[in-house]
Amino acid sequence: MMLFQNILISTIPLLGFIQSCYGDSPPTVTASAPSKWVHPGAMISQSQLDFIREKVKNGQQPWKDAYAALLADDGIANPTDPSPHVIVECGSYSNPDVGCTVERSDSIAAYGNALAWAIGGSSGYAQQAIKIMDAYSSTIQGHNNSNAPLQSGWVGSVWARAAELIRYTDAGWSSDSINQFETMLRDVYMPLTVNGTDHNVANWELVMTEAAILMSVFLEDADTYNTAMGWFLKRVPATVYMTSDGKYPVAARGQSSSPDAIIAWWFNETTFQEDGQAQETCRDLEHTGYSFASMAHVAETSRIQGSDLYKTDLGTRLRYGLEFHSQFVNGESVPSWLCGGRLSLTLGPITEVGYNALAFRLGIDMPQTGNLTFKQRPAKENGLFVAYETLTHGNNNA
Repeated sequence: MMLFQNILISTIPLLGFIQSCYGDSPPTVTASAPSKWVHPGAMISQSQLDFIREKVKNGQQPWKDAYAALLADDGIANPTDPSPHVIVECGSYSNPDVGCTVERSDSIAAYGNALAWAIGGSSGYAQQAIKIMDAYSSTIQGHNNSNAPLQSGWVGSVWARAAELIRYTDAGWSSDSINQFETMLRDVYMPLTVNGTDHNVANWELVMTEAAILMSVFLEDADTYNTAMGWFLKRVPATVYMTSDGKYPVAARGQSSSPDAIIAWWFNETTFQEDGQAQETCRDLEHTGYSFASMAHVAETSRIQGSDLYKTDLGTRLRYGLEFHSQFVNGESVPSWLCGGRLSLTLGPITEVGYNALAFRLGIDMPQTGNLTFKQRPAKENGLFVAYETLTHGNNNA
């Protein structure tokens, strides 16, 4: 175990190891790093913050209730001391759980407090976010066990959002603490996320590279941004099926393109006939929703940084993926050809960012997604990497 820990803690050897295992290179990046970084710019921009602040100040909905829900969340209303571990050990489904759940809870608490500060202006929230981030950046050295890359993706994405908000809203975060936090992201989280994975479920690679993209914004690291974006955009077509792909979905990295192999990867789905079917649909809608969340988070970040992915193939696949799955959560009958007529229908609070961009901002008709989005407001956090998205992206045209 110690050897594995040492590999995880060491950045450069691990990157070389991952790249040598993959053997191929990311595709050409169509949303490359900007020549000038926009801050805050990890999924939330300053203009969006200004919009939210004004709506909350005027008591308008849905922002009023969403902000109240944020402040009532336990990590914000009842702050506790953070509990970082030197080595976080996460097995499958967090078993064993040595610091996994608490790391996720602490990162979401940091993000929630950063949002509360950025919107409401009370310095106590900023100081709590800083306290949490400083505790982790001075303690954690690595992750191990089978879920280490996934855990790093979930948490790295949230850390980046929290750090962007605190650093660029005059919250009083010292330069030494910022440098220490940058080192943590670069040495602990980036090595396990930047090159994605050929794991056979899409949500892994999408959230891992999402984290690397968002962390790269904070680090202003164009190389890691472009590398992670390349892998991300390569995985999207293998995640959401469009009939224009042909009889079978696009093969993912590490997967044979034979029909039998694709059917196995798609959890034994044999019929592909509707735009928006997803690689994990027949597993359950919850994990499918994680992929949609990552697609929206990356598209939103890229838009802020100057490249609007919502107007590309990613946006098309996200649109159809959200509509296709939302209809069943809304009560439409599951056809017998789809997953044998049986679906696990918990999609989760993942529709706000994509719906806001595609339907509210671009004017695309998405009735099923809209219906589900409105029913779920204010959207809750999912304990992993999706949090407070009615507040941040509900009807936000900024």
